[in-house]
Amino acid sequence: MDKPEQKPEVLAVTNKLPPAYLQTLSENFSLLDRLHEQDPTAFALAAPRIRAIAASGEAKVPRALMEQMPALQIISVFGVGYDGVDMAAAKERGIMVTHTPDVLNDDVADLAIALMLSIARRIPQADQYVRAGKWPSGPMPLASKMSGARLGIVGLGRIGGAIAKRAEAFGMRIAYHARTPKADCAYPYFASAAALAAEVDYLVAITPGGAATKGLVNAEVLNALGPKGYLINVARGSVVDEVALLLALQEKRIAGAGLDVYENEPNVPSGFYALDNVVLTPHMASATVQTRAAMGALAFGNLQAYFAGQSALSPVPECS
Repeated sequence: MDKPEQKPEVLAVTNKLPPAYLQTLSENFSLLDRLHEQDPTAFALAAPRIRAIAASGEAKVPRALMEQMPALQIISVFGVGYDGVDMAAAKERGIMVTHTPDVLNDDVADLAIALMLSIARRIPQADQYVRAGKWPSGPMPLASKMSGARLGIVGLGRIGGAIAKRAEAFGMRIAYHARTPKADCAYPYFASAAALAAEVDYLVAITPGGAATKGLVNAEVLNALGPKGYLINVARGSVVDEVALLLALQEKRIAGAGLDVYENEPNVPSGFYALDNVVLTPHMASATVQTRAAMGALAFGNLQAYFAGQSALSPVPECS
């Protein structure tokens, strides 16, 4: 680790980093919190000295920003997704990019199951039914059973596998779609998201974001899922064609949806608010005290190890 008077300068490029993590960064580095946004003049003076970027998984780190920092060596992403980082630009410069995989698998998988149960059993609606004093007037309409249903997972990585493990406990029949079949996986594989959607009752999106998966769940996939099918998105908002989804929900061409992510966060299309066949959560899949602490420790550990001349703890695959 550098001597205190030579602390590496670190630029935070998002306002979504937890206070405890920002405190750790400020205690160990010279932290420039969103300086590029708050004081461009001061940023221009500091930019030649900045050696690291601390970013959230939703942050944008484009080529143009990197080019302003000739000494930039590492980008530590607080999150498993890093599609906001221009990886081509980073690789050209030899900039190390790290993220925080594995430590959030359980929480994201838990929320995926929670959203499935919430939309199938209409739990938020039932809560409001009781609070509004409607129960004495009669029971709610019947909901849908989740146990034993067919589950399709779009993206069977670490988190997708954790979702599948939980779904097995509900007796669900599981199939998946990914870029290529998993050699050691016994679940049925479908070559396209539409083909998978046509065979399942619940479709969970947990594939990485980015250009390769933008709009992967489109009108064709939603029509294949059909009027008895439910969509759950705990991936990225970009993975689902939001306009097509809103229309499908309004026209009841699918039974419902559970959404934790959106195309233009934190702005959610107001059309969703009027619908009772969608459950909306504010990108909270990893938002537990325990997991955010673990993410912060790993994100900081990557910076600490790198500046100590050691290997980064969890580089993204392109930097491994």
